[in-house]
Amino acid sequence: MLDFTAMTIDGRDAEAPGRISVRNPANGAVFAEVPDAGAVELDAAVAAATRAFPAWAATPWAERQALVARIGEAIAGEADALARLLTREQGKPLAQAQFEVTAAAQWCGAIASMELLVAVVEDTAEHRVETHRVPIGVVGAISPWNFPVLLSIWKIAPAILAGNTLVLKPSPFTPLCVLRVGALLREILPPGVVNIVTGGDELGPLMTAHPGFGKISFTGSTATGRRVMESAAATLKRLTLELGGNDPAIVFPDVDVQATAEQIFWSAFTNSGQICVATKRVYVHADVYDAFLAALRAIAEAVPMGDGAQQGIALGPVQNQNQYERVQTLLAECRASGATVIEAGRAPEGPGYFIPVTLIDDPDESSRIVQEEQFGPVLPLIRFTDEDDVVARANASEYGLAATIWTCDEARALRLAGRIEAGSVWINEALALSPFAAFGGHKQSGVGQENGIGGLEEFTNPKTVTIRRPAAQAAAA
Repeated sequence: MLDFTAMTIDGRDAEAPGRISVRNPANGAVFAEVPDAGAVELDAAVAAATRAFPAWAATPWAERQALVARIGEAIAGEADALARLLTREQGKPLAQAQFEVTAAAQWCGAIASMELLVAVVEDTAEHRVETHRVPIGVVGAISPWNFPVLLSIWKIAPAILAGNTLVLKPSPFTPLCVLRVGALLREILPPGVVNIVTGGDELGPLMTAHPGFGKISFTGSTATGRRVMESAAATLKRLTLELGGNDPAIVFPDVDVQATAEQIFWSAFTNSGQICVATKRVYVHADVYDAFLAALRAIAEAVPMGDGAQQGIALGPVQNQNQYERVQTLLAECRASGATVIEAGRAPEGPGYFIPVTLIDDPDESSRIVQEEQFGPVLPLIRFTDEDDVVARANASEYGLAATIWTCDEARALRLAGRIEAGSVWINEALALSPFAAFGGHKQSGVGQENGIGGLEEFTNPKTVTIRRPAAQAAAA
């Protein structure tokens, strides 16, 4: 078992009376413990962030940029160790873990390059009107278990660049890498600017209701997002909610079937399907449906699944038992309904939360596997023939996070992109995220924006300053 890993509060180690066990999802074994923080530890973290805020907000923008860039450099310097730890606690193959850690480092550098300029609305001899972006104060951030390092950085980097201080809670399923990052930040930032606390299901509601936070930034399920919004309403906290998705792919008959199947396979099954913008349902034109299903099945049969720490493994386990059981329930319902369930992949025998890559052949549109977010290595494929019909079916969801369109006809692709109800629409590619491009959900996939200048502005309040100049006052007299 790893040594006890401490939280970071006010730039120092912090403990809590209780402990949370951390399991390796590839074998189910407990290999570490972290603090189970409660109200006392949360109050201490908020107090530290509150004390640190005035000086941090007054730090010149260029200095904050340099420090955010240094965070990226520190993460890059620990990339190998962080990736190995990430594979152990999250389950993703080592190559994917290395990609996540490297992306987190690069994200810091990209965010550090951004600047919020004063908007001059009016500037005349008589009058000047400026709108400034000012920090909100203390931000509460809650990050998920599917990409714990990268999605924590999505919150830390813009929040502190904008002049806020932060208390971040990682998922209790994947706390270790984020705690390690917190320890790295102690060598870079003043005490209290970033605090990392760990805890179970009770800690999140304590954060969202805490009066010391001016904003909550949350990434997780839509169901939990609703509760976050309800809890935050009492003090009118600012909110960014990045929530679930049921992301459709639409495949037209003019594509290269084999090449498109390869791209859609990885858009659906990278991280064993545990990505908010992963392809969750594929609408395939009837003219190429059978060939596309056969191509996807052949790819699945060839891709090795197992412990991500082993060389050559491309797909790992589902991250935790709760999610494993939920995906198994969806599969059981598919079988009970008479749907054709194709176990195309092969899961290793023995312990661990492994589910083989599974394709559902043309299930009913009303089935749960089509209507809900599975967040696992299961993918329904559905035939279509009519463009208007497939757009209506793609949009018939409470979610609106992302979608992909696959066709050689650019005009058709752009026409459909304009009709799809989603925050990101990718044409002939998938998972194409950028620190400079806006990312956010429509409908019940979220509130607010991450990334880009707009994502940085989400961590600020606008302040308009108007000046009536003396000459104008004299003329008015």
